[in-house]
Amino acid sequence: MSGKSNIVYPYIPNSVPEIRQAMLDELGMESEEDIYKEIPDRLRFHGKMNLPEPILSEARLQRHVEKILAKNENCKNNICFLGGGVWNHYVPSVCDTIGGRDEILTSYVGEAFSDHGKFQILFESESLLGDLTGFEACNTPTYDWANAVAITSRMACRTTGRKEILVSENIGPERKIINANYCKPDITVVEVKYDYDNKCLDLKDLKSKVSEKTACIYFENPSYLGFIETQGQEIVKIAHEKGALVAVGVDPISLGVLEAPGDFGADYALGELQPLGIHMSAGGGLGGFIATKDEEKFVAEYPSLLFGVLPTVQEGEYGFGQVAFERTSYGSREKGKDFIGTCAALHGMVAAVYLALMGPKGMIELGSTIMQRAAYAKQELAKVKGVKVMEGLSFKEIVVNFDDFGKSVAEVNKALLKKKIFGGIDLTQDFPVLGNASLYAFTEMLSKEDIDALVSALQEMC
Repeated sequence: MSGKSNIVYPYIPNSVPEIRQAMLDELGMESEEDIYKEIPDRLRFHGKMNLPEPILSEARLQRHVEKILAKNENCKNNICFLGGGVWNHYVPSVCDTIGGRDEILTSYVGEAFSDHGKFQILFESESLLGDLTGFEACNTPTYDWANAVAITSRMACRTTGRKEILVSENIGPERKIINANYCKPDITVVEVKYDYDNKCLDLKDLKSKVSEKTACIYFENPSYLGFIETQGQEIVKIAHEKGALVAVGVDPISLGVLEAPGDFGADYALGELQPLGIHMSAGGGLGGFIATKDEEKFVAEYPSLLFGVLPTVQEGEYGFGQVAFERTSYGSREKGKDFIGTCAALHGMVAAVYLALMGPKGMIELGSTIMQRAAYAKQELAKVKGVKVMEGLSFKEIVVNFDDFGKSVAEVNKALLKKKIFGGIDLTQDFPVLGNASLYAFTEMLSKEDIDALVSALQEMC
């Protein structure tokens, strides 16, 4: 940035020379160079960057960007079997309509600088998620599911005064990495073996590792690989006998048909909001949630905002407001329970719209539909020569093995893409124990014909 250009970009207000000079004058600087003078010369780039010339017309710029984006493949023009954390679920138009309203959309990160009903929507969102998970308290959304796991780990350590977290080895790879990084340097993360034969957590290994040092045990149900964990109550019993807490990662869509974590004795439920009426966006559109019992030892350790029904200055009247605001880094700065910054409150509000629209019956029907899709896919894929479907009780995802198929997962996916099909997630690096395998997801957006098209495409590769 030389400061010598006289180009005024209509979409960059600070490029106006008068405004730029006023900013420099306010800072007491001669030029933009003064901002970077502390950066040593050896770290600076000398020369001209290989960038296209600026497009000053907003209309031409929009057309240029849209042309670039048109090169992307999307789930509208392709059959999608990708999942593992971002899924192709149906988004009711009412979610976009309400989520796009000015008073909801335009506040920074969807947060409520002025109310306009947002406090109530967030309260309703947290209440609905609490009902879904079997708990009473729930936070405004975190960045994503991985962030929710990491925050829960630190919450559990503060609650118990312990510094060890046990996690199932088959949780989502990105969640595993982010949690381990977030727990540094003072919290130890220990992996518990997964029993791939019985498709459940290895209780023998769990019992050998849980101790009076353990703050929390974290596992996912359904697991990242799609298997339903049937030992929830036993895991809770093992943990509680040692004074440890239990956190369960969930796909909220599954809770219409699977038992809620709060109902089998877990202490935390957490997961991803994206399936609840939020569009996929280049792998984004994410927001994590954390739910707990409405007990002080849990609520006091939330670093994030909580909304509740609170008394107002008018005696006898109540309103929607932030609960125990002083807990947060906003209220107590460096003395807060933990640091929080930008969050995804907008996605929490959209999730409230989705859950209110679906209702309990709708969630049951949706969960049943998804399980039927996965069961049909298992049945048909097993008929393809060289393809093996990993047995086990599944919800949405299934593991498909291509060891005897004659092609690598990468080669299979490349061939499928030519037929306008997004194949499954390649598991060969993160789960080498499964061999030449991939993870396929089956949502309500897939029809019988879509699954048949996948089977037909694979049969043609034999």
